[in-house]
Amino acid sequence: MKTPAVDDTERGPLGAHWLTCAALAVLFLFPLVWAAFASVRTDTGFGLENYARLFSSEDGVRFQHVLNSAVVSALTVGGTLVVSTLGGYAFGRFRFPGRDALFLLTLAILMVPYATILIALYVLLGWLGLEDSLLGLSLVLTTFQLPFSVFMMRNSFAAVPVELEESARVDGCTSFGALLRIMLPAVRPGLVTVGLFAFLASWSEFFAPLILLNSTDRFTTTLAVVNLRTASHGAVDYAALEAGVVVMAVPCLLLFAFLQRSYVRGFTSGALKG
Repeated sequence: MKTPAVDDTERGPLGAHWLTCAALAVLFLFPLVWAAFASVRTDTGFGLENYARLFSSEDGVRFQHVLNSAVVSALTVGGTLVVSTLGGYAFGRFRFPGRDALFLLTLAILMVPYATILIALYVLLGWLGLEDSLLGLSLVLTTFQLPFSVFMMRNSFAAVPVELEESARVDGCTSFGALLRIMLPAVRPGLVTVGLFAFLASWSEFFAPLILLNSTDRFTTTLAVVNLRTASHGAVDYAALEAGVVVMAVPCLLLFAFLQRSYVRGFTSGALKG
């Protein structure tokens, strides 16, 4: 039996699509592959000496710095998920006076470069007794994650059929009960997307920790890696720096690979519907 011939007009766009995807993949993966290769390359061959030097140097990365980054990321992700879920549920499911104006005001924060108000936030954290603290840093990072996260969760909730929530109400659930039992499982991809974005932003953030943290024992991994470079008296240990880049990138790559399917579903359903 003869297989039908493929129309050249269909094959052409498809081939161009894959060629473009392959080119973009190479473009984005090349820096990561280069950093991984440089991190294990030594004068005598290949090995883990650069990683040993990274963690053993007096001005290098210590376990405390990695733990600090993990704490800040966990607090940021947790705070972002809780506030954006409640805010997105309110904007997506309830009608109240000024709802649209308040939602637009929330989105307007995206147009404010956060670097311009970090000094003001530093002063505010001082008044609250949270200066030079991981909790204060996580609150600042959470604040700047909320506009996008509320937008995502609002659209995710709006995409859920209203009949699901109404059936829960008929069975005696309150609004909060319906949120916990019905709505949260339905918007799980959106939650994964918001949490992943919050983690990536907080784990790799440099400028906010640079301004808000003063004590070396509270430095995050990004600050520790930069401190290794600036403390070398002009002799930059690029191999150790590349090892630091890999240490910072590995958790992001593993988390993204593990949650990739939910992330793609959440981004398409949450960002494009509403």
